[in-house]
Amino acid sequence: MTTLDTQDANRKELGKDLETIASLVRTVEETPDPIPAEVEGTIPTWLNGSLLRNGPAKFEFGDTHYNHWFDGMALLHKFKIEKGQVTYMSRFLRSDAYKKNSERNRIMVSEIGTVSMDDPCKSIFQRFFTRFEMIKPTDNGNVNIVKYKGDYYLCTETNLIHRVNPENLETMEQVDWSTFVAVNAVSAHPHYDPDGTSFNMGNSVGGRGATYNIIRVPPEKEDAEDTLKGAKILCSITPVNKFQPSYYHSFAMSKNYVVFIEQPVKIDIMKIIACFVKSKPLCDAVYWDPKQNTILHLINKHTGEVSPVKYFCKPLANFHQINAFEEDGFLMVDLCCFDDGRALDIYFLQNLRKSGKALDEVYNSMSRALPRRYVLPLHVTDDTPVDLNLNTRPSSTATCIKTKKNVVFCQHEDLHGDDIHEYGGLEFPHINYEQYNTKPYRYFYGCGFRHLFGDSLLKMDLKDKTFKVWYQKGLFPSEPVFVPSPNALEEDDGVILSVVLSPSQDKGTFVLVLNAKTFEELGRANVPVNMPYHFHGVFHASA
Repeated sequence: MTTLDTQDANRKELGKDLETIASLVRTVEETPDPIPAEVEGTIPTWLNGSLLRNGPAKFEFGDTHYNHWFDGMALLHKFKIEKGQVTYMSRFLRSDAYKKNSERNRIMVSEIGTVSMDDPCKSIFQRFFTRFEMIKPTDNGNVNIVKYKGDYYLCTETNLIHRVNPENLETMEQVDWSTFVAVNAVSAHPHYDPDGTSFNMGNSVGGRGATYNIIRVPPEKEDAEDTLKGAKILCSITPVNKFQPSYYHSFAMSKNYVVFIEQPVKIDIMKIIACFVKSKPLCDAVYWDPKQNTILHLINKHTGEVSPVKYFCKPLANFHQINAFEEDGFLMVDLCCFDDGRALDIYFLQNLRKSGKALDEVYNSMSRALPRRYVLPLHVTDDTPVDLNLNTRPSSTATCIKTKKNVVFCQHEDLHGDDIHEYGGLEFPHINYEQYNTKPYRYFYGCGFRHLFGDSLLKMDLKDKTFKVWYQKGLFPSEPVFVPSPNALEEDDGVILSVVLSPSQDKGTFVLVLNAKTFEELGRANVPVNMPYHFHGVFHASA
């Protein structure tokens, strides 16, 4: 049975009588003053800091409503953990989008799935000419909370980010990437070297089409007001089609290389212009082209040199990479892979708010994300033989075959057994990043997806491709965050933190603390609030 056949069989088996999750995509109020949580069990006393989480939490203004989950206004959550106790607070990001929408009590700034409403006070001629003003992207940073030069920023995938105060969650200032480097959009998933140097990717779009750019940000501030000063474009890469570049949500990084995954989820630039003129949502310009293979580009982090060797593989869609590391002349790239790129279409709010058979049909229409490894040979030359598997790593089933000059075709190996299909695959991967990013590693963590949102937590063991599970029926855990214990000796010495939501229980939210080694529950902190399912976050350790 092929991978696709297995996925089809498991779709039919899993996607049946799904619980409604409509309450996980409804607007909530912010909680600007800290409130105490009720702790059950035991939270380790060494765990001191704040779990910061970010995601959409306001889905309408007045009688205007957003269409897509990704459109909602950013809400920053803080779970402060200190001496075994927990408090909670949250604040909406005071972005320009939030402020403009609030001032007029209607949607005034377009998001990826929703077009802003025309001002009824404008004449038809004013509305027409407004369409030809310069497109200003949203600054609704609802995807991630990231760090540059020691400061925290909320970001989406445009060039506009916001510095925030991790103590009181106040919005401090908007920062425009394009002030420092020539980009129109930047990913929400940077990578970090041990010294704090940051790497990210951004697109430049102009009259001649698009260019992919690798960005390097130095680790130190020049002064107290410094944000992204010193950011530089390390290199630029030309898309296969400059007017139909790939969409990317993240990239991979090893000790010496940045790996850009040019996937067949495409953005039609001409359609973006048409969407703008015709008042259509920008997501209409994103499409999946299964006739195109995926290309992995290697960039030397130290010199900015782009490898002339291109690594091809079958069409895949990737949101999140797991890890990448170099060993014995090979570069291992571990990714969560979909076999089609239509996930964006699934997460419209009208789909997430369905129930019964209609909800089952939505779930069964999407593919599952599965963890896979690609093995890339680093020393391919003109003398390297063609039509021969270059992967000499013992016990690895991945293949990498040079088909012609500077072209290597790669076939992945699975980082899982067949039993992962019973949990709907795995997404929102997390590792012991501080100690094992860019290095050989054994464990990673993620959410199982037997629903449209994660409904279990998984710990994967790469030694034998087995996994441990935390699952409780009717509960939906967020992306797991690994926090190492003090003086940890082993890779999985620490805890896993996850915010768990209940769509059927009012104010049934809690922070879950698992022993990362055994995956057994240590404790939970019940927080008397409702919150929508959210995207990403970090643990901010106390000084």
